[in-house]
Amino acid sequence: MAWLLVEDQVVASVEVADTRGARRKGLLGRQGIEGAMLLSPTKSVHTIGMKFAIDVAHLDSDMCVLAVTTMKPGRVGRFCWRTRHVLEAEAGSLQRFGINPGVQIEVRS
Repeated sequence: MAWLLVEDQVVASVEVADTRGARRKGLLGRQGIEGAMLLSPTKSVHTIGMKFAIDVAHLDSDMCVLAVTTMKPGRVGRFCWRTRHVLEAEAGSLQRFGINPGVQIEVRS
């Protein structure tokens, strides 16, 4: 289990999908997620086949948030050139976690 930190404060648990298979599966087939999922490396995501809306944070190579969007099921996300990682959580979660553009996040084991 890993932890998602914002300004040195633990805000949620985080699953890390850092293999091709784990990134491909992502949140598919789930009814929801407690905490968040970090897909690394990746530049974009989709919600085709998903059962719930998600918040998506595009992160650069330093884990700084570039953009945050909410995606309904059945959508293809935008491609962002500077994105190196994507953080996903249930819709509304990233705002509660304090994750907005310009925020630096950290993942710790």
